[in-house]
Amino acid sequence: MVLKNSNINYFFVDESGDPTFYNKEGKFIVGEEGCSKILILGFIRTKNPDILRKSIINLRDEISNDSYLKAIPSFQRTLEEVFHAKNDAPEIREKFFKLIKILDFKAELFVAIKIESIFLKRHQGKEELFYDDMVTKLFENKLHLAPINYIYFAVRGNKKRQSPLNNAIITAKNIFEKKSNKIIYSDNKIFPQTPTGEPCLQITDYINWAVYRAFINQDKRYVNFIKEKISFIVDIYDLKKYPKNYYSRKNVFSIKKISPL
Repeated sequence: MVLKNSNINYFFVDESGDPTFYNKEGKFIVGEEGCSKILILGFIRTKNPDILRKSIINLRDEISNDSYLKAIPSFQRTLEEVFHAKNDAPEIREKFFKLIKILDFKAELFVAIKIESIFLKRHQGKEELFYDDMVTKLFENKLHLAPINYIYFAVRGNKKRQSPLNNAIITAKNIFEKKSNKIIYSDNKIFPQTPTGEPCLQITDYINWAVYRAFINQDKRYVNFIKEKISFIVDIYDLKKYPKNYYSRKNVFSIKKISPL
């Protein structure tokens, strides 16, 4: 049987920040230079990834012929590698944000403030468990929405992550089944992929960066520009505000609502 696109959900998952808590000597370094205060894990979900891929490729072709942009020092790296919000020049960043604003997808993100006591108790002081727990939370209520889920994870170095990611998705499925008393029959396919090889991951990178800027820099410009593309943000460890730490159309996200880091 040939499955229609309506029967398949495509997820593209990336992170912003890092899961690191300690340096090589075991010193707690969260918030120091090179170690983020938060970890964001987010995805975009779409039914038609080919349209998104083609749009990104078309934008790359467009800017490659732009004589004004060619004078930007980082221009060639963007063309040779990927669109990456942190590194792209403001002129290129503007074009990419304007593109994704009109594309057909929705984004959801979980934000974890890096709290040492939670890391030690819940995640046994292991970065991999911290990350995988975020994956489970991100997909806990999503796997039953389509008979097939294609889940692409951005990987940049560690090639041995497929099995743990599979386990995190299975855990998400089991948690949903237990709390809903329903069985999920969906087929979940996991694809570790580089942003270079999968253009849709570049969209997730931009969405994550916008939310990261809001939390860390109190910069609302970017997240406000694409706010209609983001359907859900969870500030997972802002427990004092529960359930107001779940941001959606009913509880609109604002930097004024974020607890101090």
